[in-house]
Amino acid sequence: MKKRQIGKSDLYVSEISLGCMSLGTDEEKAKSIIDRAIDAGVNYLDTADLYDFGTNEKIVGKAIQGRRDDLIIGSKGGNNFTPGQEGWTWDPSKKHIKRAVKDSLQRLGTDYIDLYQLHGGTIEDPMDETIEAFDELKQDGLVREYGISSIRPNVIREYVKKSNIASVMMQYNALDRRPEEEILDLLSENDISVLARGPLAKGMLSSKGHQKAKDGFLEYSHEEILALTEKWQDYGSNERTPTALALQYVLHHPAVATAVFGASSVNQVEDNLSYLEAEPLTEQIFGEIQTMTRPITYQKHRSK
Repeated sequence: MKKRQIGKSDLYVSEISLGCMSLGTDEEKAKSIIDRAIDAGVNYLDTADLYDFGTNEKIVGKAIQGRRDDLIIGSKGGNNFTPGQEGWTWDPSKKHIKRAVKDSLQRLGTDYIDLYQLHGGTIEDPMDETIEAFDELKQDGLVREYGISSIRPNVIREYVKKSNIASVMMQYNALDRRPEEEILDLLSENDISVLARGPLAKGMLSSKGHQKAKDGFLEYSHEEILALTEKWQDYGSNERTPTALALQYVLHHPAVATAVFGASSVNQVEDNLSYLEAEPLTEQIFGEIQTMTRPITYQKHRSK
C-alpha cells in the first residue's frame, strides 16, 4: 500500500488507515479487524483515551504486540475522565495532558506514541500551555509528533501560527466539504497534513450507502441524501466501488495524508480495501462529484 508523509515528520502512513473507535469491546473480534487491516498494508491505527474510557487503547495495545515497530500509532487526549464513572470534562491543561499521555502509554503497552493529538479544543483554551505540554512530551521522547483533532477553523488557524503540529484530524468527505472552504490549502501551505476521518459519511458513501441514508446530513435533507446516495452507487463499476470512490475523493487533495475509516467487522474492512484495486481517480470524475454535491460552509456549522 502506498504511504504518505505526515507533515515534515518522519512518519509515513498508509493512504487508508483504521480508526479504532468502532471496534467494540470484544477483544477477539477487534483483533481480527486489526489483523486484516494490517495484513493488507494498513500501518496507521488511530485510537483515543476516551474511546470506551480506555478500553479501546488496551485492546489496540494487545493486538499490536510483537509488531509495534512496524506500525504508526495515534492516540488523543484532553478529556478528563475516571474509568468506571459516567461522563468526562474537557481539560487541555498541561498537567492533565502530561498525565493523560502516560496513562495512554500504559494502556497501549508501549514506550511512545507516534502521533499524539489534542482531542478537541476551543478558542478559549490556554493554548500556549497546551502547546508547551506537547512540545515537552516530544522532547522527552514520549511522543514522536503531535497534532490536533478539530473541525474549528479558528482553532486550527491558531495552532498553525503558534505550534509545531504535524497534523490535523478532521471530518472530510464528499458530502462534508467544509475543509475545502478555507482549511486544506492553509494546511498544505504550512506542510501540515490532514487525517480525514469519516470519509464514508456515516456509511452513506459506502457500497451499501443507500441502506445507510436514513436521515439528513448537515444541510442535506433526507430526500437529497437518498437521491445522492443512489447516484453515488451508479459510480460503482469495474473501475472502482462506491467505497473506493469515497476514499479516492478525500485523498485527492495533497494536504490529506490518510483516509481514516472505521470498521466494526472484517467485512467492512474488506469493503474499504477495495480501494487498493481501484483505477486512479480522473479529474473528470472528481469534478463531477463536486458538481453533484455542494459545498457546506463553516459559517452555518461553526463551533467556538
